[in-house]
Amino acid sequence: MTTAVPPLLPTVEQTRIDRWRDALLASPRGYRLWRWLAPLLVTVVAAVLRLIDIGNPHQLVFDETYYVKDSWSQWVLGYPSTWEPDDTDARFAAGQTDIFTGIGSYVVHPPLGRILIGAGMALFGPDSATGWRISAAVFGTATVLLVYLVARTLTRSIPFATVASGLIAIDGLGIVLSRIALLDIFLTFFILLTFWFVALDHLRTGDRIAELVARRGERPMWGPILWNRPWLIAAGTAAGAATAVKWSGLYVLAAIGVYAVVTDALARRRAGVVQWPMDAVRQGLASFVLLVPVALVVYLASWSGWLFTSGGYMRSTPVATSPLWSWVPEALQRLWAYHQAMYAFHVGLVTPHSYASPAWQWPLLIRPTSMYWHQDAAGVNGCTLPTGCTEAISSLANPIIWWAGIAASVFLLVRFVMVRDWRYALVLTGLAATYVPWLLYPERTIFQFYTVAMLPFLVIALTFALREIASPARAASRVTGQVGVLVFLGFCVVVSAFWYPVWAGLPVPYEFWRLHNWLPTWI
Repeated sequence: MTTAVPPLLPTVEQTRIDRWRDALLASPRGYRLWRWLAPLLVTVVAAVLRLIDIGNPHQLVFDETYYVKDSWSQWVLGYPSTWEPDDTDARFAAGQTDIFTGIGSYVVHPPLGRILIGAGMALFGPDSATGWRISAAVFGTATVLLVYLVARTLTRSIPFATVASGLIAIDGLGIVLSRIALLDIFLTFFILLTFWFVALDHLRTGDRIAELVARRGERPMWGPILWNRPWLIAAGTAAGAATAVKWSGLYVLAAIGVYAVVTDALARRRAGVVQWPMDAVRQGLASFVLLVPVALVVYLASWSGWLFTSGGYMRSTPVATSPLWSWVPEALQRLWAYHQAMYAFHVGLVTPHSYASPAWQWPLLIRPTSMYWHQDAAGVNGCTLPTGCTEAISSLANPIIWWAGIAASVFLLVRFVMVRDWRYALVLTGLAATYVPWLLYPERTIFQFYTVAMLPFLVIALTFALREIASPARAASRVTGQVGVLVFLGFCVVVSAFWYPVWAGLPVPYEFWRLHNWLPTWI
């Protein structure tokens, strides 16, 4: 793996599109302008698509019934509470947001995502659907900007980064999960932030290893142990935050740890270190110290509301502890017992659900999740359509972007085998960390919308593939490739425009909704 980032295009005869690009970016003034303008425009588009009428529908949809109410009681009490049993969702949506009992509720995910949802509710009011969902919209928009930053870090290319972030800006999976108060968009943001920090660490340390080894003479027995790696510490912090949203962040922490060890080993081999395998193990131990403790601190900090109050679930439950662990504070012993109960729930979750989708189905986009579906006759609830209004929210990705992204990830794997590019390895590691672990639980009840955590890596993989199509060495072929890429991107925009009403829950005729059921399993 090489740390050098090649230019976007080789030096060959330019096409008209090449000349147009150079006219925008070749001059220092143009470069400075588009360096700021490109991410700003993409982020604004993403924000508009995520914020338009975000308070509709003004009712708890899908699993918002858990996360919104738990987030608000946690914000008020410091821990999630149970609620009065009678028609709670409707009463909450009607503004009765104080009908929690104060008795700790058994929740099965860590607190950080609920803290972030609760912050939006505190800002806009718990009786406002906008308040329920604004934090998801902010983090969803920030994820689009973060895709730009990651892609720009990997390639130093403004067009490349703009395409990658533009694709996720208009994709339905990212839009829907940014408009509903679930946890997955927060998880996605922190996972992507983790990998951005890993990329920055790689760029910072690759050349340093070569320089430090060179100072030790030709082919030294051992290389340096690098402790000054602030971006690796930042990656551990972000991975801890991801884990504090959902436990699947642990897979990301493990994946970046393996990635750091492998890339450090290869850097030492290239630098001429004789004992490079064992040298990488030595560095791996140091990297573990830089990554894991800070992740643990962040994770425990997310539980501070539970730890420093007395009403949380199992907070006061006596636990039987081995004398070996008697020195551990009682609150942490009870927290550990709570985590054991959470783990038992997750591994044993096999409740049938009509929208459940095992992980092997995810690449094929077989069973998206219907978050909301409602019909009104003409003249009812403001419906102005003569045939009635259908409102639907389906967490379906843009099918063209999704299927092309899956194909591109296979292409990227083949390219990595051929050229050993560290950037390809990083994107593939992100995909593996967010997908492969779910294959280990074929019987567990899981859903297609979990793939939102994969989406940033898929669009970056797709952009790498589009770049290959648009930049062959022969100018004539490049014209065809570039036109083909532009047509493809335009088609993606058209498909997203066609699907947007079904992602945003806008009122449409029933037959228009039916046109979106391309597969029978999408109904």
